[in-house]
Amino acid sequence: MVSKESCRNEIRAAIGQLSERCLHSAAKWAGEQLVGIEQDPSNFTPSNTRFQRGSSSIRRRFSTNESISTPQPSVGFSQAATPLPEEDEVIDGDLYHLAKSYFNCREYRRASHVLRDQMSKKSVFLRCYSLYLAGEKRKEEEMIELEGSLGKSDAINRELVSLERELSALKRTGAIDSFGLYLYGVVLKEKGNETLARASLVESVNSYPWNWNAWSELQSLCTSIEILNSLNLSNHWMKEFFLASAYQELRMHTESLAKYEYLQGIFSFSNYIQAQTAKAQYSLREFDQVEIMFEDLLRNDPYRVEDMDLYSNVLYAKEACAALSYLAHKVFLTDKYRPESCCIIGNYYSLKGQHEKAVMYFRRALKLNKKYLSAWTLMGHEYVEMKNTPAAIDAYRRAVDINPCDYRAWYGLGQAYEMMGMPFYALHYFRKSIFFLPNDSRLWIAMAKCYQTEQIYMLEEAIKCYKRAVSCTDTEGIALNQLAKLHQKLGRDEEAAVYFEKDVERMDSEGLEGPNMLEALVFLATHFKTHKKFEEAEVYCTRILDYSGPEKEKAKSLLRGIRMEKTGFPSMDMEHFPL
Repeated sequence: MVSKESCRNEIRAAIGQLSERCLHSAAKWAGEQLVGIEQDPSNFTPSNTRFQRGSSSIRRRFSTNESISTPQPSVGFSQAATPLPEEDEVIDGDLYHLAKSYFNCREYRRASHVLRDQMSKKSVFLRCYSLYLAGEKRKEEEMIELEGSLGKSDAINRELVSLERELSALKRTGAIDSFGLYLYGVVLKEKGNETLARASLVESVNSYPWNWNAWSELQSLCTSIEILNSLNLSNHWMKEFFLASAYQELRMHTESLAKYEYLQGIFSFSNYIQAQTAKAQYSLREFDQVEIMFEDLLRNDPYRVEDMDLYSNVLYAKEACAALSYLAHKVFLTDKYRPESCCIIGNYYSLKGQHEKAVMYFRRALKLNKKYLSAWTLMGHEYVEMKNTPAAIDAYRRAVDINPCDYRAWYGLGQAYEMMGMPFYALHYFRKSIFFLPNDSRLWIAMAKCYQTEQIYMLEEAIKCYKRAVSCTDTEGIALNQLAKLHQKLGRDEEAAVYFEKDVERMDSEGLEGPNMLEALVFLATHFKTHKKFEEAEVYCTRILDYSGPEKEKAKSLLRGIRMEKTGFPSMDMEHFPL
């Protein structure tokens, strides 16, 4: 069992080792988890009160009432004995420090050149890593030169072949460490050899589990639960972080939340865990909880930009214009040239209906990071609003190229083709989106509408889709209304009455009125009178009397008919008397 102090000591050592190899993002991630471990109360000083149990913590706010059982903070994690790697026996000396300086100044080729004759594992890794990043930098330059900042290009990293040759030779001779295995996995992944890449990355994380970059690369190669379950991973507490993140990417949000709740037993104040929990809740459309979580996160980390674009999506969905304006202004002052900042500002302009400005900021985000998935998808949404369907389709396709599992981009493509009056294409893309998110009622409703179009007109298939939407908790009530209408259209009045009744119950519970309510009441009143269920018919007729228009007159006529049939006397209207 692992104690908090053991985790703390491991992470402290790992931060130094990761920073020494210029793996700065992995070191930053490790540092965030380090301060996320709850401190011993006896060690509290005024400078670290942020970590006291009584301070603001989303864990206290949400996890106490959850059905998922949360371990007590004293609970540890079972793991395999994984020693911290020993530093190279040979002291790298001044050349390594010079190479690090060049690397930190983004002079990657100079860093690689300085270490050309150094043979220690640490020097070999930094040399190869510098060469890899130099190739990536040149690839980006070629793409801009050939196609512009947002254009498509066949430019490749020209260092991959030589790096694969060298790293594979080192692996065969056993002269490679866990960091070299990580880089070898990255190179293999870039070259499309996913099976070997997974094997190399698994070997890397098993021998050195504290490199979050390696876990992230491995996660990107786990595109199905079958692949994930096939991995032979050592039982280290870092594996729990990996599984939680992998489950989230595979849309297994309940399982992901359970893992994060478990990890909070030790990492009680981790901002990373709080942000990931908010992401999972966002996917479950729990917007109120997500908003509170992000507010709490910003109080603890007021200059955070990472993940705040997701927060802006929540504010956009809730139409919280003032809060979104404040967030956009805040990130603009903090770091306006971050892709996340540009997306937040784009969302703000979109909510105000200024779609051209929104597109400008989404394009700016993509110039900063061409693979920024959210920006492509959001830009597609803006083009749909601007009725620029070809541009929307291009944006959504670029999003799909980056992540073929992104249901939003597939759904956007379906909407775009639906706007163009091409329901067969739309149906294909809606099916794709449903494959990746089968529990979203909106996607089933969209597919049902395609089946209802004149070109396809498969009403039975539409009914099946609407039934799935109802089972997926259609909060807008579209599915129930459509099911009632479709059964009415097909002459199945009994089934139509069942769904109209359910729809009336839903609208009553939500306090809704309107044409859908009136339509349901008229149908039910007529249906029950026809089937001589006079008490039910009278209830619905009486409710119709509260409305104005021809429906009110019809309700009066139905009531007269009901009374006549119940009493057995003919109506006293003049038209019933013979002349």
